[in-house]
Amino acid sequence: MPKPLAPGEFLRGRYRIRSIIGQGGMGAIYLAEDERLTGRLCALKEVVHDTALSTQLQQQAGEQFYREASILARLDHPNLPKVSDYFSTTTKDYLVMDYVAGSDLRALIEQARAGRRFLGEAEVLAWMGQLLDALEYLHGQDPPILHRDIKPSNIKLTPIGIVKLVDFGLVKVLEPDEMTVTVVQGRGTALYTPLEQYGGDTGHTDPRTDLYALGATLYHLLTNEPPTEAKHRFLSPEALIPPRHHNPGISLAVERAILWGMALHPADRPPDVNALRESLMGKMPSPSTATRLGEGRPSPVFPPLGRAEALLAASALMLLAIAFAVSAGR
Repeated sequence: MPKPLAPGEFLRGRYRIRSIIGQGGMGAIYLAEDERLTGRLCALKEVVHDTALSTQLQQQAGEQFYREASILARLDHPNLPKVSDYFSTTTKDYLVMDYVAGSDLRALIEQARAGRRFLGEAEVLAWMGQLLDALEYLHGQDPPILHRDIKPSNIKLTPIGIVKLVDFGLVKVLEPDEMTVTVVQGRGTALYTPLEQYGGDTGHTDPRTDLYALGATLYHLLTNEPPTEAKHRFLSPEALIPPRHHNPGISLAVERAILWGMALHPADRPPDVNALRESLMGKMPSPSTATRLGEGRPSPVFPPLGRAEALLAASALMLLAIAFAVSAGR
């Protein structure tokens, strides 16, 4: 893990680091002060260069960062933080975004769980409405933009009730037939990641990839329980417990919409944001339970796995996911 920047460090002759907000294997996110605009706080997303890449691939990675960062800087939506600047040092790339004050939804889940209660469905659906607006805006760009890391901890709720979809660290600009190097992209967070995304940039992801993650996020928000990972569901289709088993207060229409969004195969999910929105509102019937759970298309029947077989299955899962993603893109 790279060494984080220290408080007080100065970048680009403008941004003074105040503190670290979060850190991962590819870099960190910092709270910084913009000294050109008195009192303005911003978030700096840091991506460390992969020195294991060849010189040619590193050059491609740098070009990709600037191409995608310039697209992000043009976005303007009330439920997305504004990207105001981007730059590189010799070893790192940086995105500068609005700092969003407030609590993330993962913290609200933990508070509800600790209090032995559930978040209210009406309140959660109001948040989802704002997120769906943001996704509709992203997916409607030319070319479409995928977030690819939607999860409760990447959704902030401001003190005045505005939802913001933060952390563009895994964003992917869809450009047909273009092979790209992982720079600001990634594989997402396993609990909320569909099978086709396990192939990284070799797999076929599209707007339905974000809809899976949104469905998994909604599952977690309404049940206080993290959803079963897609790779485990692939091996054991019954592994996903229906949301109402955890929280009987969830309406039937919302449960159906969640499971529709979380279908294993992209073709079995809502075709777009509006379809998921209408399903959540009870205006569009969702497919049958079998289809929603990914059982609507032929799949092999797995006998109980022994330890050695389970290890082999885990080793083969990446190849299966890539093949699965390629078939989804046809």
